Amino acid sequence: MPMSFRWSFHSTPTLAALAATLFAALAAPPAQALSRRDQAAVTVLQQRMDAAEKQYRDGLLAEDDAATSAAAKAALGEMEAVVAACAKQRGCEISTMLATYERLLKATAPAAGDAVVGEGGEDPIDAGDLADGDVPDTASAAALLSEDGQRFVRMVQFNPAVQAGIRRWLTDMRPSLMDSYENYRYMRHLMSPAFKRQGLPEALLFGIMAKESNGKVHVGSRAGAVGPMQFMPATGKRFGLGDDGTGFDTRYDPRSAADAAAAYLGERMRGLNNSIELSLAAYNGGEGRAARVFQSTGGRNFWDADVYNQFPAETKDYVPMVIAAAWLYLHPRDYGIQWPQVSSKPALIRLTQPSSIYELTICLGNSGSRDGYMRALRNLNPRYDADSWMPAGTALNATARMATLYDRYCTAGKHRAELAKQLVTSNVQSALVQVGPVTSTSAPTTATVSPAPAKSSRPAKSKRYKVQRDDTLSSIARKQGCEIRDIAKANKLKAPKYAIRPGQSLSLQGCKD
Repeated sequence: MPMSFRWSFHSTPTLAALAATLFAALAAPPAQALSRRDQAAVTVLQQRMDAAEKQYRDGLLAEDDAATSAAAKAALGEMEAVVAACAKQRGCEISTMLATYERLLKATAPAAGDAVVGEGGEDPIDAGDLADGDVPDTASAAALLSEDGQRFVRMVQFNPAVQAGIRRWLTDMRPSLMDSYENYRYMRHLMSPAFKRQGLPEALLFGIMAKESNGKVHVGSRAGAVGPMQFMPATGKRFGLGDDGTGFDTRYDPRSAADAAAAYLGERMRGLNNSIELSLAAYNGGEGRAARVFQSTGGRNFWDADVYNQFPAETKDYVPMVIAAAWLYLHPRDYGIQWPQVSSKPALIRLTQPSSIYELTICLGNSGSRDGYMRALRNLNPRYDADSWMPAGTALNATARMATLYDRYCTAGKHRAELAKQLVTSNVQSALVQVGPVTSTSAPTTATVSPAPAKSSRPAKSKRYKVQRDDTLSSIARKQGCEIRDIAKANKLKAPKYAIRPGQSLSLQGCKD
């Protein structure tokens, strides 16, 4: 997220002043053959510059603005001293110091009023990184990402329906669009390669994901579609998704779901005259219906009335909304969009003590993120429920920022780690105090007490529970006063995922009455 405190461009010494020093020093004469003493001195200067860079970056993660500013000022002061020493030191290459400066400049938050497009300020997609695939040239990613965007306009008709979709994304659905972008940035390295291999535009992947799930890996529909790309069981199975043998449904896995979605869309486009609209209609409304409509109308365009009116209302809404989200992903500046900044460099967190995603969310805080890291941790680690305890040594997919925060605040003995553990292990029942039966201070009265009814000798009927959207087995167990293992055993659910689906009826055998 953009940081509200923009010390980076206004502190003394500034990066700009440091840059001037560096460029001036570039005029230094070339190095000659070095003695061992000179080589050692150059090595020490480089170590000092590396340490100052680390101090600067660590300052970005400080808890308050004052600490951030102090760390940055000290780090930049040290860099300036190193540069000055380098200019005087025989054999010291200023160009290596310039590389450090350039890295820091890219890592710095933009000045107020500047457009924030993607991480580091770059466009979300670089056409040069996308290779053509099996899809014909007119539908390839490179074609759709042409400079003026006109080929994309010709491929997907930019009509009032798409304009209405853009209007919705930019008004009441803007929060969903921003959430979708932020969620996607964390998963991009897992999902985008599949679309690149198929020659499909990454923007299309974003549009589908934004409309289907807002980038929330664990969502499910009433019909039984689940995961970031919302695959139904049968379709998912055709493209390699489903139970992986451990009880985990790979429809929830971002990488696997993107691979399947790219394969599915590539197959549909090859069979539907490379029509993005008809392929999206098939994704939403069923490939059988799309194929029948395509064949019965002689392959006419999706927006032809005879074609359009054969699709259900949901599909008529779905197609332009996906295209609108994809278009906004490609052209944010045109619409005044400032995408959230996301520090998404992949890294691993290896737990030093047992923990859960809930506990980690509390412990990590929200430095560098508006809403904290629970959604990102869940999306990157779909096998784990948020409240499931994971043993020490567990390796979790995360980002470099999360890993830094974990090392700083969440390892054994850290104050915030202890607070987080206390919060997630607290039991509401322990707050209740029993002081014995209430006695009356008034005169006793005569009352007839009916004997308690005798317990039936017949076994109690097993209660049942209908799984709701966003339920997990652990959340059901918590609400119903059960043990997870009892529900799993009664319903033959496999560990560790204990996969359930909306609408499923579970036996609550062993739960409290």
